[in-house]
Amino acid sequence: MSGDPAGNGGGPEKAPADGDLSARLKRLETQLEGKRPKAAPDKLARTGTSGGGAPIGQAMRLSTEFIAGVIAGGILGYIFDHLLGTKPWGMIVLLMLGFVTGIYNVMRVSGFSGKKN
Repeated sequence: MSGDPAGNGGGPEKAPADGDLSARLKRLETQLEGKRPKAAPDKLARTGTSGGGAPIGQAMRLSTEFIAGVIAGGILGYIFDHLLGTKPWGMIVLLMLGFVTGIYNVMRVSGFSGKKN
């Protein structure tokens, strides 16, 4: 058995200097950067506009905008009816108003209303 703790069987080796390792690492990084193909711009990245983003993400946002309007109208109608005792008229009116608001939000986000969000 040899006295080498790594079990290489060789004689005592000199450890490389840290400066030499850093220089070799930088040289390797520059060589790799030169060989890598340039990445195409990601079409699915968020750009902050209504047109940027994955189609499933845009569909989820549109459906959420619509459902949130209807639910908000229903909740406000229920509270209005409960406080003022106007059952079912507050719920009917505010639910329809929430429906219209949901449609308006979908049109605004999708770009059909002419206004930018």
